[in-house]
Amino acid sequence: MKQPPRILLVEDEPAIAELISVNLRHSGFLPVWAAEGAAAQREIDNALPDAILLDWMLPGPSGITLARRWRADPRTRAVPILMLTAKGDEPDKVAGLDAGADDYITKPFSTQELLARIRAALRRRAPERTEDVVSVGELTLDGATHRVSWRGRPLKVGPTEFKLLQYLMKHPERVHSRQQLLDKVWGDHVFIEERTVDVHVKRLREALGAEAGAMVETVRGVGYRVTAQPQATTAAPRQRAG
Repeated sequence: MKQPPRILLVEDEPAIAELISVNLRHSGFLPVWAAEGAAAQREIDNALPDAILLDWMLPGPSGITLARRWRADPRTRAVPILMLTAKGDEPDKVAGLDAGADDYITKPFSTQELLARIRAALRRRAPERTEDVVSVGELTLDGATHRVSWRGRPLKVGPTEFKLLQYLMKHPERVHSRQQLLDKVWGDHVFIEERTVDVHVKRLREALGAEAGAMVETVRGVGYRVTAQPQATTAAPRQRAG
């Protein structure tokens, strides 16, 4: 029998933790509660969760610190992290996403919205498996083996970044707006902000490295594209014949 998705809830307020846990359990998830970072780490060491719901304000290390730590650890790098916080200002959201969160949920939130975001995060973690091998220039993506390589050298790309790159590489040279990418890559785009696309493009470029990352171009005021001929340098002006 298939085990229900294990959701690690890192929340220091027992009443909120209990409410979320009850709703998770009723929706077919297996909630595991930790009140602070050390307890959360013990749970992770014991069994890797399928997703992490992480409060920002915690005793000891903050949620931002924990998100950075788990993103840097190869074992937890691919686990979706959803930040739960009362900090709703845009700079706080940007900070949470930049720290490694896949989504950012502002308190108070509806139970249905929270569950929808968890389901969306779990779907992104397991991208559709296709047999397609796509190449643009010297960058290659294999949908069957979930591998990306540059000039034959393997690259480590996270699950959401893989789906983003796969979509862009299947439509090379075409410019896609942030909203289009949300629709095609994230799916449940009503819950995700356009800023999320910028954060994942940044992560994708970092994973690809300087040369391959330059192939993911920003088209100012429009969106993003993958191109085989990145405009890394500006051509020298032609000299007049004379």
